[in-house]
Amino acid sequence: MEFYTIGVYNSTEADFFNKLLENEIDTFCDIRQRRGVRGSKYSFVNSKKLQSKLQNQNIKYLHYLDLAPTKGIRELQKKADLKNLELKRDRLTLGHVFIEEYNNQVIKPFNFKQFIIDLENINAEKVVLFCVEEQHKACHRSIVATKLSLEFNFDIKHI
Repeated sequence: MEFYTIGVYNSTEADFFNKLLENEIDTFCDIRQRRGVRGSKYSFVNSKKLQSKLQNQNIKYLHYLDLAPTKGIRELQKKADLKNLELKRDRLTLGHVFIEEYNNQVIKPFNFKQFIIDLENINAEKVVLFCVEEQHKACHRSIVATKLSLEFNFDIKHI
């Protein structure tokens, strides 16, 4: 099994889905808490539209709410962004407090062994972890990817 990560900001619908097809993604793991994006620019990743498009491309869609940061954790990052005068969409990395709390509240209790077994049971071969940020290091998907890499020796490709 191979793992990838993908964001949507600064991508067009065509670019986004071409990346999935070019990398032969067969399983799409949405790890957002809220599966919608405001405005029309990124409406193609709103849950119903996204699932429909993925189904048409024969890509399995899974939602892992247990891997989404809580509202409280997101608020910690929002405060750090305000302090740094940084917009969410311009952020290049996550703040230390976000990483620490996400690891404690989400990563530690999440059953990664079962996650991998579940993916194996549906014959997933090329799995992408999805959230919205363009830069993977500015998104919690990078923390999930790091866990999969360090603990389970998966190579991760950021597309």
